[in-house]
Amino acid sequence: MDCPACGSSVTLEVGLDHPPSASLTDALLAADGDECIEVSRNCWNCGWHEERQVCVASIETTEGDETAIERAALLDEIAAIECLATLEDALAEVRRPRCHERCLRR
Repeated sequence: MDCPACGSSVTLEVGLDHPPSASLTDALLAADGDECIEVSRNCWNCGWHEERQVCVASIETTEGDETAIERAALLDEIAAIECLATLEDALAEVRRPRCHERCLRR
């Protein structure tokens, strides 16, 4: 992120309970429910400073939920497809058997 005051780069620091090198992502993943994490952004060029608190309201995990893990993996694979034609072809292949099954039921 760039400093809103001068345009220089800012540093992101995560609360006192974490080492200076801790990332916000690591702090969030280590957080407990109802925990608040203090985050500060600092511009060492002009002195701009901002503090925020991120409070964890609830935690949901996919650990042990095989369906959710498989769905997340599939979504990652779909997101990695760069060619729209490939995605359209895959969708057509998925829809073709469904359409055929509906026709047979009639």
